Amino acid sequence: YPTVSRRLGETGTVYLRVQVSPEGLALQVDLKKSSGFPRLDQSAQDAVANWRFVPAKRGGTSVSSWVVVPIVFSLS
Repeated sequence: YPTVSRRLGETGTVYLRVQVSPEGLALQVDLKKSSGFPRLDQSAQDAVANWRFVPAKRGGTSVSSWVVVPIVFSLS
């Protein structure tokens, strides 16, 4: 959570469209729907870019795929 966003009480949900490689890496992270706060959007993109995913499989073989990842920023 960005420190400035926490102090200002910014909350919301960011939806990211992520291309996952056969190795489980985030190849591309695109903003699908903004939280309304650029700091939260960027923080979510930066975090997800470093995540490891379980790749999709087709017939037992890992393949590249796209997924939508929601990131919720809540101060509760």
